[in-house]
Amino acid sequence: MKLPEAQLAVLEAASANEAQPIDEIATETGTNPTTATGAAFALEDEGLLDVIEHTRTTASLTDEGREYADAGLPETRLYEAADGIEGDAEMGPVIGASGLDGPAVDIALSNFARKEYGKIESGTIRIDPEADPDDDPEHAALAALADGESVPDEAVLDRLASRDLVQREETVVREVRLTDDGVTALMEGVEAADTVGQLTSDLLTTGEWRDVEFAEYNVEADAEQVDGGRIHPLRRTAERVKDVLVGMGFEEMDGPHADAEFWINDALFMPQDHPARTHWDQFTLADPPAIDDLPDDLVAGVKRAHLEGVDDGEGYHSPWAEDVARGLTLRGHTTSLSARYLSGEAVGDLEPPQRFFSVEKVYRNDTLDSTHLLEFFQIEGWVMAEDLSVRDLMGTFTEFYAQFGITDLQFKPTYNPYTEPSFELFGEHPTTGELVEIGNSGLFRPEMLDPLGVDCDVMAWGLALERLLMLTHGFEDIRDVHGTLVDLDFLRNAEVVY
Repeated sequence: MKLPEAQLAVLEAASANEAQPIDEIATETGTNPTTATGAAFALEDEGLLDVIEHTRTTASLTDEGREYADAGLPETRLYEAADGIEGDAEMGPVIGASGLDGPAVDIALSNFARKEYGKIESGTIRIDPEADPDDDPEHAALAALADGESVPDEAVLDRLASRDLVQREETVVREVRLTDDGVTALMEGVEAADTVGQLTSDLLTTGEWRDVEFAEYNVEADAEQVDGGRIHPLRRTAERVKDVLVGMGFEEMDGPHADAEFWINDALFMPQDHPARTHWDQFTLADPPAIDDLPDDLVAGVKRAHLEGVDDGEGYHSPWAEDVARGLTLRGHTTSLSARYLSGEAVGDLEPPQRFFSVEKVYRNDTLDSTHLLEFFQIEGWVMAEDLSVRDLMGTFTEFYAQFGITDLQFKPTYNPYTEPSFELFGEHPTTGELVEIGNSGLFRPEMLDPLGVDCDVMAWGLALERLLMLTHGFEDIRDVHGTLVDLDFLRNAEVVY
């Protein structure tokens, strides 16, 4: 029997008594691991080898886990700080003695209670003298991983992984073992075939290709999967959105992610005491905390609209301070760009009709769940023209979403400080059949447009790019494409949807 050199090397290195990892055989024979894997599968097809696959899970420390392996778990340090104090102790001094601060304090308190190291109530702490933090299996596991040792207790690893102290990785391990036919073939004798695995320029120019024997390729054999880089499905959808809106006659706008409260909220006729303007909903900047270059005439007009109103409106009659308007904040919507463009500050004065859009990131201090993120993409858009109506706005949405196969839009009246009338958009989820909110819209109010110097109608909207992706691809959790819970198979295999 004759075999290609790589196959012969793998066959001779394999054992009939025990399975051996292909990587070890590749090292032993000086063969490239990919070549050795291909040779093993080819020998399996010939019945000379068995290829056995199994999954191996490895655990390693995160940066936080490595820190706790060195300094001790927060709950252990809290216990040690209170050790020796009889009865109830004031929480503040104990925390100070432990050296904990910031989020580590909350971590220590929650795990102190979970592990029953003592009691915490009414600002006091009492340790259980019978508890033994030195025998904590979680700290022992961290120490073992730090020393390069394995941890057999899966329950402990699960707990450490849930605390983001350990990251686990699954890898596929392939092992080979000689079959009876493989043993027989080796006993009868196997020779290296004088074959050529690749057609080269030398073989072509010399004409030797006519006389050599080419190795056979098994195109059905499993090969190592290589995942190359791909454009993220969300980015592909964003580019598709841009193409559609440009095709509908819109121009793209851009602007700062960190902007003055004036552009983000005040210019949108959002009162300064509105709950959405607190730190519970938006991210403010500490350095620098404010901006100086605001247009004086626009500031005066916006202030007047807030305090006195426009036309028949009475304004809010609530406090309005220029210092608040100058505060720097991460934008919670891209409507700040609309205000900049409509005012003429971005590209100069605009004469109707005009159509502008943006597909950019916004930031909100929200609660993470299946449909909400701290940062996401918003499809902003507006049309400036005479005599616009809600019918024009609905017609625009109907045309836009039809480009993505979404034809079951539903509309619901709502309230916005800067649009009247206003309504939300909903689409039906293709898998669950539930209605998913996909955007908000309306006609800008005079209280917003008048200070910006706009004397015609403007219809506008803010649509959620991620929600559009949910409707076109059918996934139910927005975290399938964002963050630590991302579905890698989805990112690698998602079809381009047009």
